[in-house]
Amino acid sequence: MLAMSTGNNASAHIDALLRYPVKSMLGERVDTTVVGERGLLGDRAYALVDAETGKVASAKNPRRWGVLFHCRAEYVEPPRDGAELPPVRITLPDGGVIDSDDSRVHESLSRVVGRPVRLETESREGAVMEVYRPDIEGIPEAERETVTDEPFAIVAPGTFFDAAPLHVVTTATLARLGELAPESSFPAQRFRPNVVVAVADEPGFLENEWVDHSVALGAEVRASVFIAAPRCVMTTLAQPDLPRDPAVLQTIARHNRFDVPGLGPSSCVGVYALVTTGGTARQGDPVQIA
Repeated sequence: MLAMSTGNNASAHIDALLRYPVKSMLGERVDTTVVGERGLLGDRAYALVDAETGKVASAKNPRRWGVLFHCRAEYVEPPRDGAELPPVRITLPDGGVIDSDDSRVHESLSRVVGRPVRLETESREGAVMEVYRPDIEGIPEAERETVTDEPFAIVAPGTFFDAAPLHVVTTATLARLGELAPESSFPAQRFRPNVVVAVADEPGFLENEWVDHSVALGAEVRASVFIAAPRCVMTTLAQPDLPRDPAVLQTIARHNRFDVPGLGPSSCVGVYALVTTGGTARQGDPVQIA
């Protein structure tokens, strides 16, 4: 196996493992996790569904659902492989806390988002979400704001994943973005990856070269990288520790925009992958690319 893009980078390792129990809410960092065909155990297990339209709530339309980025979801106890998932504890923007198994959870979350919603655990067939695409100055094909209804979970039916169960980004890419726009901030949390890979002495955006290759996460987990990860307005949104920053998406569009098969011109950071061999992944585990 070859590590990273070329040569042998023996220092490449898992820097962080992150799961997001509720779609579009802030999540939690874990040291060790089971990884299976649905990604990190417990990732995107829940989502809010609009009770009137049936659409899945996503911060991809921040004008309606941006408040979700000010909620945090964490499991009340670590999930165990083969067992029913434990309840999720949701911290609301005002600091209040409610658990997913509380009979008041739907009412409480409806008040937070300002419209009737239900917290659900399975995506309905044909479900859609609203996607807002902002104007990106200097990108001709993206100089018009649009809001469209789009399907999701095409690769993983019945789940709440936008595209795939596993999203990977490297520290090299985050560092390169910071060099390109030093006035902005590019922490991993802006991109909501599941795996942050720490690499040394590698160029930014090296993940572009991983498409159609296999990635080994530690001794057990193997995943097939199948597409670069297109970025959207979510990368620019305010979070409790981050300001709103439209320059984040503009920087990506100017420096890593290319044709993605089936999607056309896309501004990308990181890659999406399918898990081909499940197992346990741990922070610090070595990472290699086949």
